Amino acid sequence: MDTNYNPFSLAGKTILVTGASSGIGQATAIECSKMGARVVITGRNAERLQETFSQLEGDGHIQITADLNNEDDIEQLVSECPVLDGLVNNAGQGRNKPVNFVKIQDLQEVYQTNLFAVALITKLLLKKKKIAKGGSIVFTSSLSAHVTAPGLSVYASSKAAVCAYMRTCALELGSKNIRANAVLPGMVETKLINKGTYTEEDKLKDLELYPLRRYGLPTDIAHCIIYLLSDASSFMTGSEIVIDGGRSLK
Repeated sequence: MDTNYNPFSLAGKTILVTGASSGIGQATAIECSKMGARVVITGRNAERLQETFSQLEGDGHIQITADLNNEDDIEQLVSECPVLDGLVNNAGQGRNKPVNFVKIQDLQEVYQTNLFAVALITKLLLKKKKIAKGGSIVFTSSLSAHVTAPGLSVYASSKAAVCAYMRTCALELGSKNIRANAVLPGMVETKLINKGTYTEEDKLKDLELYPLRRYGLPTDIAHCIIYLLSDASSFMTGSEIVIDGGRSLK
């Protein structure tokens, strides 16, 4: 018996994680490093990015400060990237507004981060041959792409678009043995939901809709992403993995 056998290992792989300065992106970067990967992290806040970088295990990691809403920054990021075995398109932003109050600026800002930047960075990495054959692209979508709520029209539709984009990537890149999949988290315990606008009363009421009676942790999502980056998922492409503590069952 080979005690070193681990199809979930990322040893020898180089992984780029966007939005790595906090939340799911930060957890993913740290957990990938624990699984043996060389990690390239990016975010627009240099100080917070350094906090993530300091928690990475192992050697050879790279941090690149970049604003993915800036096309020049994306091009610079791609030029500085080594050849990748995995890309985690995780950077994103939320927006909560009733349909009647949505402005064109809301659509432009959210779609710029959640879809346009994702499409551009993916395109440039592929064009520059920076994603190796056998590579894996993972997109962070959201449960709201399928199960939405009042106020989420802009955010939910942008995340549904991410899933559609992912499926097309899977079709087009399959011949190069590059896989594309998405994770669709339910509510996750991040700073985003703990800023004071989401009260404890709101949270307790919402938790009744979760069979596991808790929200996800960033590491819960990170471990699912690691599965999709690893050779353990080598026959998976074009898939959406809902990871929501059972929320979509209600």
